[in-house]
Amino acid sequence: MSRRPLRAALLAAWLGGLAATQASGAAADTGTEAALAGGDAARGAELFGQCSGCHQVGVGAVNRVGPHLNGVFDRRAGSVPGFAYSDAMDRMGADGLIWGYRTLDAYLENPRALVSRTRMSYRGMADPGDRADVLAFLRTYSARPSDIPESPPTASDAGHDLDPAILAIQGDPDYGEYLSGECITCHSAQGADTGIPSITRWPEEDFVIALHAYKERLRPHPAMQMIAARLSDEEIAALAAYFGSLTPD
Repeated sequence: MSRRPLRAALLAAWLGGLAATQASGAAADTGTEAALAGGDAARGAELFGQCSGCHQVGVGAVNRVGPHLNGVFDRRAGSVPGFAYSDAMDRMGADGLIWGYRTLDAYLENPRALVSRTRMSYRGMADPGDRADVLAFLRTYSARPSDIPESPPTASDAGHDLDPAILAIQGDPDYGEYLSGECITCHSAQGADTGIPSITRWPEEDFVIALHAYKERLRPHPAMQMIAARLSDEEIAALAAYFGSLTPD
């Protein structure tokens, strides 16, 4: 198939799957909210001290290094008026990323899991209990549905904690080049970034984390979700090795 028909096919798949994906994603996130929300808001207020150097929340909160976090739940990524977001965050918002419990939990654990080139320098909060407490605190400054139960102990994993064994897979760049045809119909192998983000010279770990986030439907772009769903762990590692080895023009 030539590049033009393949690009058209990808666009058609994106348009055709958008409504269904958004509907199923909203239902899934609502279920996750009900299952996972909880935590100790008072303790979360203390833990928020790790964030307060860049973010404000509460009465009189304003944008600082990062945007204010009032009303963050159910807000589209990259949408706080007056804040200059990174291109990466703007793209995620345009793709439809909404800050719900599951996506905020993933972002707190590892910001690169959702936004590979985020400007947020925070390295992540590893402990799920700490994240639950911080999110309980932030929810006090967002809409608070009265029927969200405490988080069951068995439901604390939102599914985005990537197995270290997956990150340890050594990808074959030659195999990645063989697989890359579908990628370069949209992403430039030369590193151009004109509306579609460049994936050339990405750190391999970032590439793998991003593709698995699409595979798990944490990242919202329907076409990328469908493409990632077809890839095995070894194929994702191979693509990461190939694109990581390229030298942009």
